[in-house]
Amino acid sequence: MNRLYLPKLTWILLGSGLLFMSAAFVTVHFSSAHPSAQKIDTQQLQPLLEADIIYLGERHDNPQDHALQLDILRALQAQNPNLAIAMEMFQRPFQPVIDQYLAGEISETDLVIHTEYEHRWGFPWEFYAPVLRFALAHNLPVLAVNAPSEAVRQVARHGLQGLAAEDFVHIPPLAEIDTSNPDYRAWVLTAFKAHSAPEAMDFDNFFAAQVLWDETMAQAIVEFRQAHPDTQVVVLAGQGHILYGYGIPDRVARRLGSSITQKTILLNPSDEITADDMADLLWYSPESSSRP
Repeated sequence: MNRLYLPKLTWILLGSGLLFMSAAFVTVHFSSAHPSAQKIDTQQLQPLLEADIIYLGERHDNPQDHALQLDILRALQAQNPNLAIAMEMFQRPFQPVIDQYLAGEISETDLVIHTEYEHRWGFPWEFYAPVLRFALAHNLPVLAVNAPSEAVRQVARHGLQGLAAEDFVHIPPLAEIDTSNPDYRAWVLTAFKAHSAPEAMDFDNFFAAQVLWDETMAQAIVEFRQAHPDTQVVVLAGQGHILYGYGIPDRVARRLGSSITQKTILLNPSDEITADDMADLLWYSPESSSRP
């Protein structure tokens, strides 16, 4: 690792995530001046076509990243219509609502209301609406993979021992919530201190909540892959859930074994992203202020 990268943290929802990955990266640029209408050529797409799971790491508040996600999804789906989209933005209890929307049974407005999107995620809906509309138009599954915020808050306040039996309906068993990685813990501790988390928060609980978030998303992805082994899964998640792979990618690999092929992409990463083991690909749109 060449340099420590500390994504911005939120102390209660842990929104950026904090992960690690080990792989050399290559840089990809777009040629079009309009990232919302990109034509991605086959050569650009080639590193992704054989992957079982692809991670598109976003900054949640960056419209360029969301436009780029949609362009990549369009290009992948054109090559392989057997595609599913896993979204950090929706929590697991609300999968039936997403399924109703994709079946044409409820409106987009109802989708927003009944997934409690504004309360549980809160970034502008139009950042993600084009992805849902694309999935609806092309009959693509969309997976709600995030942990319920109630469980995450409970762990952040009281630790894993604060979870009740009913919490485990939508999160992994306690034995699968692995907080044992000392390197991951040390890295999260550095970020925790750097971003002035509230003094009242216990770091052990903070770290456990972060791991719970990662493990839940990994479990949801794995369950889908086991049921649909021929479907490529594209994961939309914060860049922090992808960096170095200590979070979602490694926890997916732990469950599925080494035969699974995963690719991680950081979209328009900031100038702080310099280490060559943070992700497999750095993908920039022309307007990105951080383009090398």
